[in-house]
Amino acid sequence: MDTEPSDNKQPSPLVLNGVFTQGALLRGEVPINATVTLNDAAVPTNRDGKFVIGFERTAPLEHTLTVTLADGSETVRHISLEKREYNIQRIDGLEQKMVTPPASVTQRIKQDNINVAKARSTNSDLDALFTRFTWPAKGPITGVYGSQRVLNGVPKWPHYGVDVGAPTGTPVYAPVDGIVTMAEDLYYSGNTLILDHGMRVFSTFLHLNSMTVNVGDRVKKGEQIGTIGETGRATGPHLDWRINLGKMRLDPQTIVSGTPE
Repeated sequence: MDTEPSDNKQPSPLVLNGVFTQGALLRGEVPINATVTLNDAAVPTNRDGKFVIGFERTAPLEHTLTVTLADGSETVRHISLEKREYNIQRIDGLEQKMVTPPASVTQRIKQDNINVAKARSTNSDLDALFTRFTWPAKGPITGVYGSQRVLNGVPKWPHYGVDVGAPTGTPVYAPVDGIVTMAEDLYYSGNTLILDHGMRVFSTFLHLNSMTVNVGDRVKKGEQIGTIGETGRATGPHLDWRINLGKMRLDPQTIVSGTPE
């Protein structure tokens, strides 16, 4: 809670919204010219005093957010996160080259990683992420954030997206306004689109069958950007939707309500 006296009738200078759990993206607002720190690390604010913070898959459960106003007064918010339990998913029968890629594609994978990092490196002044997100496709949820995947018996990186299963060709839409920063075929994720929503928040859409927008395009919420497919390392047609705050991988289900069905 804020550290103001309980009988202080003045409204708090801090508004903070989101799901208080590991893997979450939180959106906040403070008065213009106020500064924000999370655990003593500076948090950028935009010209309207809006900011975003995120907590990784296994983030500590206790955090301190401090708001310092222009007059030097401070408000401290103690954040307690809910601890999450993650599922283990076992997938067998994959081609061995998709579990342990051959040496011949190592350089391509390295370049893919460089290109993805570049596509998520901008810090634009867009603030579309402060509007309501919608599901980018319709279908059942077939995979969730944070789950550990074991491929052909080999433990791999945790899954950092939410999967929506649907037939190849099912439309995929922008969940909120954004600018396309990647539209490329990658070794692991196949046809991959990245949208910049502003303030270092990005959506990534993996395994697409087709991409109907190009790098540099500005897209509106609800505009079709591609279709569901099974390109790259996929065992069937589905959309893998991911949310990043810079390099931090977060859970899309913490910023969208309901289900995609």
